Amino acid sequence: MKSGLITIKDIARELKISPSTVSRALKNHPDISKETKKAVNELAQKSNYQPNAVALSLKQRRSNTIGVIIPEIVHYFFSSVISGIEDVAYDSGFNVIICQSNEMYAREVVNTRTLLANRVDGILVSISKETQNFDHFYKVRENEVPLVFYDRVVPGFEADQVIVDDFDAAYRATRHLIEGGRKKIAHFSGPKNLLISQNRKDGYLKAMNEARIQVKNEWIVEADNFEKARIAIINLLEEKTEIDGLFAVNDLTAVGAMQTLQKRGFKIPGEIAIVGFSDGRLSGITDPALTSVDQHGYEMGTVATELLLKRILANKYVAPFETKILNANLIVRGSSVV
Repeated sequence: MKSGLITIKDIARELKISPSTVSRALKNHPDISKETKKAVNELAQKSNYQPNAVALSLKQRRSNTIGVIIPEIVHYFFSSVISGIEDVAYDSGFNVIICQSNEMYAREVVNTRTLLANRVDGILVSISKETQNFDHFYKVRENEVPLVFYDRVVPGFEADQVIVDDFDAAYRATRHLIEGGRKKIAHFSGPKNLLISQNRKDGYLKAMNEARIQVKNEWIVEADNFEKARIAIINLLEEKTEIDGLFAVNDLTAVGAMQTLQKRGFKIPGEIAIVGFSDGRLSGITDPALTSVDQHGYEMGTVATELLLKRILANKYVAPFETKILNANLIVRGSSVV
């Protein structure tokens, strides 16, 4: 038999049977004898036969490929989401194309166009920090390609989505600090245009208001990464702003604040208790270990992919759309408990 990619015609020629018989034998058709099926499958395996994906996609009118747009793969939360996506997709016979926006709107737009050009059957998206124009997602809808948002969603955009209850999780995280005796709790928040940032800030404010703690303007600072947190802490100290607790929008921010405070001689949690959000790998290796909100990234990836495949297989891209809300858990560790 020839070298290179082996086709059904090659197998048929070798066994002196018709290509249609080979095709049905590979699909375990009941009309084909056990002997023929055995011969076909043994030769296919020996020859490393692979089905022609292009031909199959033309026949099925599907590429059996989904696209994923992710802000940053380096974050443990998003890498956990990818693991969930891939497990469900591959178990269902779908391939996955992963694109990274690197938190840039322009790159997200290019990612979207690339996935459409590659004829993916559906797209999973968590928007970038910069994204405030959503025309590229409306283009996806115009092409009748199913779209599911996860974690970071587009307010008012009709589509399936999977989120955690950011408001409730932030409320419970802040309540935990208050119940630990903290009265001067700062919040390092995310970009104002992201709905998750607003929800986490609102949850923080609700807990503070319920406890009748007047929130000072200087306690709320937009700082959503390690370096911004470091600068924010230095500024608070230089301005002599007293805090005894901190609820951070994510773990990287919490760790940046913690390490900066420790270098300045503050005891964690003795003088300042800290809570993060996402419960990534960083939370277990800090000293003390970081109290954090578990977002269940793997579960989010599996649920989002199940929603997307449901749309693809049903061939229905219109309302009603589903919103799946996952409960987040507060994992209490040494950074918030004396």
